[in-house]
Amino acid sequence: MINKQTIKEYILTAIGTFIVAFGVYYFLVPENLATGGVSGLAIVINNYVPFSISAINFVLNIILLIIGFLFIGSEFGGKTIFSAVIFSLSMFIMENAYPAAQPVTDEILLNLICGIVISAMGLSVVFNQNASTGGTDILAKIFNKYFNLDMGTGLMAADIIVVVSALFTYGLKTGIVGAFGWFLNGIVVNYFIDGLSIKREVVIITKKPIEIKDFIITKIDRGVTVYKAEGGYTNEEKDVIVTTVAKNEYFVLKKELKKLDPDVFVIVRNVHEVIGFGFQKL
Repeated sequence: MINKQTIKEYILTAIGTFIVAFGVYYFLVPENLATGGVSGLAIVINNYVPFSISAINFVLNIILLIIGFLFIGSEFGGKTIFSAVIFSLSMFIMENAYPAAQPVTDEILLNLICGIVISAMGLSVVFNQNASTGGTDILAKIFNKYFNLDMGTGLMAADIIVVVSALFTYGLKTGIVGAFGWFLNGIVVNYFIDGLSIKREVVIITKKPIEIKDFIITKIDRGVTVYKAEGGYTNEEKDVIVTTVAKNEYFVLKKELKKLDPDVFVIVRNVHEVIGFGFQKL
């Protein structure tokens, strides 16, 4: 039976994939900027064969999806097949309904930056659903799983062949701009992925541990760990509460702490990855 969480993941995957297709088709394709990925390879191949970029992209994805099934598993493959179909379908609709006859702006670097940023936003949404838009994203996910490379670095490693082929196909100027986009893409993808996955580790030293602990458990639905400590100056026994919450949950907690204990002492750290119940699965 399909649960609400699965439906949510597929909806977010579809939205993220559409954003990626939009960034690629309207900003990168008109400038022949092959910054990597199957879409970049499709741009290069389109220069030699009379097929649409969406069709070339779809065929290449089928090949790489088989590799994804073998190395990542059926769950990843299932959502990635969905994303690959949505990507090709989105680009097909754009090609026929609103074709990109010319670049959005007259500046190739501006088109590159816009295309990279928009695509990276979409990719970060897709990656956080444990999926991929297909193509070299699959290879990046494999590198992440087996070699512990972060997704941005994995994408850069997988896309270098595409960038080199674009250099020979479209000349030095376009090739160099595409290579810069390839480098920029890895950085921006990591930036957006970190932004979506960052959590807050909150250390709370308070005289009202029971009330605060109950609020975290019952209202925010997060776990807590309580330590017994002693003040170095006062020698008073204190309770130290440690919890990990999402960014939006932290602001709720902060507001409640002000009500429950105005004299509370709080330490907050950014946490880039949390594995366990209520967060990411191992």
